[in-house]
Amino acid sequence: MSPVLAGVLQLLALVAALALAYRPLGDYMAHVYGSKKHLRAEKWIYRAIGADPDTEMRWPAYLRGVLAFSAAGVLFLYLLQRLQGSLPGSLGFKSIDPDQAFNTAASFVANTNWQSYSGEQAMGHVLQTGGLAVQNFVSAAVGIAVAVALVRGFARSRTGELGNFWADLVRGTVRILLPISVIGALVLVACGALQNFSGIHEVGQFLTGHSTGGTQQWNGGAVASQEVIKELGTNGGGYFNANSAHPFENPNALSNLFEIFLILLIPFALTRTFGRMVGSLRQGYAILATMATIWLGFTALMMWTEFHHGGPAFDLAGGAMEGKENRFGIAGSSIFSVATTLTSTGAVNSFHSSYTGFGGGIQMLGMQLGEIAPGGTGSGLYGMLVMAIIAVFIAGLMVGRTPEYLGKKIGTREIKLAACYILVTPALVLGFTAVAMALPTPGDSMTNTGAHGFSEILYAYTSGANNNGSAFAGLNADTQWFNSTIGLAMLLGRFLPMVFVLALAGSLAEQQPVPRTAGTLRTEKPLFTGLLVGTIMIITGLTYFPALALGPLAEGLAA
Repeated sequence: MSPVLAGVLQLLALVAALALAYRPLGDYMAHVYGSKKHLRAEKWIYRAIGADPDTEMRWPAYLRGVLAFSAAGVLFLYLLQRLQGSLPGSLGFKSIDPDQAFNTAASFVANTNWQSYSGEQAMGHVLQTGGLAVQNFVSAAVGIAVAVALVRGFARSRTGELGNFWADLVRGTVRILLPISVIGALVLVACGALQNFSGIHEVGQFLTGHSTGGTQQWNGGAVASQEVIKELGTNGGGYFNANSAHPFENPNALSNLFEIFLILLIPFALTRTFGRMVGSLRQGYAILATMATIWLGFTALMMWTEFHHGGPAFDLAGGAMEGKENRFGIAGSSIFSVATTLTSTGAVNSFHSSYTGFGGGIQMLGMQLGEIAPGGTGSGLYGMLVMAIIAVFIAGLMVGRTPEYLGKKIGTREIKLAACYILVTPALVLGFTAVAMALPTPGDSMTNTGAHGFSEILYAYTSGANNNGSAFAGLNADTQWFNSTIGLAMLLGRFLPMVFVLALAGSLAEQQPVPRTAGTLRTEKPLFTGLLVGTIMIITGLTYFPALALGPLAEGLAA
């Protein structure tokens, strides 16, 4: 079987698995967030945090809950890292430096999981499981909660109430993320992923079946359980420095395909949840079609450029195999890299810096779209809905009538909030990149010069501000400058858009629905899907094309 055919079959198997899970999971999540009943375990949590889950919140109160909870998470995780050296069971791990502790705390609370440290060398079991893994759950639940609040804004009228943040947070964690993670962890263990709490031990170093005579240190850990929630919650990061390229995290081709499935599972299924909650499954299908079109297109482009532009090693490897694991091959690596950069995951099973110039550009562009195809858990859906509002506004301008979406008028207030949403991350990415390139010190962290060196800086801030977390590699990001500025980019890139999303949800919920007329744009039709795809690509292209032309495009054309 040719590698290309094997890649196509992997992609078809992935699509089939996602299609099978789409309806039951989407309907289940709609039931979870629409139910009035509380589980006994949830009631215990509400009593512990002093929350009344039945109290409805308007958008300012909902936002205060999001920000207060996240701020407490940053503080707790920062202190846990600073005190690691004195924690029980630290196994000799030292406390984390202040700038790196801030960067990591911001990263995991913002659902970014950018890592400027080596996981197995810097973090002990207490910090990995009690700090990082916990944030993998709750940061993902926060994203879903904000998406659900926006959907309620479309579904409700003349109220302004968006539900209860604490109830949405707890339900997302207890009823959705935890059960799937338990099942997923068992699957990964069966595939060969590590799951224990062993300490540091020395093993012999081996190369091509022969011992080199030296030793190296390895520590165990709850790897499978953390791996499954990092993918399911589109968190990213890795228990080990090699991330999902490490055989303890991702042992074989089957586990690789399963991890890609986990990355895409909830973001795609949320479109079904959206359709259920607004009372029109066709609206959910239109959003799903938009996401799937972009994802499949990017995957096809990535596989084409990596199979057919392999550089000097092409004849030997059959494609661009540099920086890729043999057990995954070009196809498994390409599908994984597109899935992780079109969502806010950040896990990597290959060395992104070693991809072709155009391949690196595809990865960056995937994040620069806003990670909406299908995007992160929750963040992908609310990002796509904001782009849908922009699309109906453009359509309204073309036909000369007030734009409407799901029976809600898109007026001045709504379009201003949507515009602010789409401008926040480009301003962070391009602003920080420009400053880093202008100052002398940040440039010292670049391994490469020229277009590829510029791509390293651009990718780092694109990944941070879009809450992706994957690394282009080749850039030494463990400096005070990058730890601080990328940390700020991650926090601002996560929570400023949420401000605009929740304000938009509140504005929509206050409106009275307008009846559909003959002039109403049918947003459940293929025409709207095409308009939405075009709007996304045009806005992103106009925003980022000059920067991409200086980096990956220049490198790709010069190859």
